[in-house]
Amino acid sequence: MEARAIAKTLRVSPIKARLVVDLIRGKQVNDALVILNNMNKKPARLTKKVLVSAISNAVNNNGADQDELYVKEARVDAGPVMKRHMFDSRSHIGHKDKRTSHITIVVATR
Repeated sequence: MEARAIAKTLRVSPIKARLVVDLIRGKQVNDALVILNNMNKKPARLTKKVLVSAISNAVNNNGADQDELYVKEARVDAGPVMKRHMFDSRSHIGHKDKRTSHITIVVATR
């Protein structure tokens, strides 16, 4: 049985978030929480919230046991890009793209 949680339009670059999500893919849920708790990165805090939500969905909606859950799927997709402009040298306009992410985590029992 599976349960999923999705967080959309998070203000973190997908490239940075994928570095964190790659560490927990395929791991037991308790081990993934330990990994995320010990990382000092913004994507780790956001990913932990999504993982806790997926665990809660599995336990409350499907009656699963938390000790038997593992991270079946964890992915980061690119969200909308907020395009900002600023003055650059020699009166040019520079671009500062503020990227967003969608984090999806699926937990399941073995």
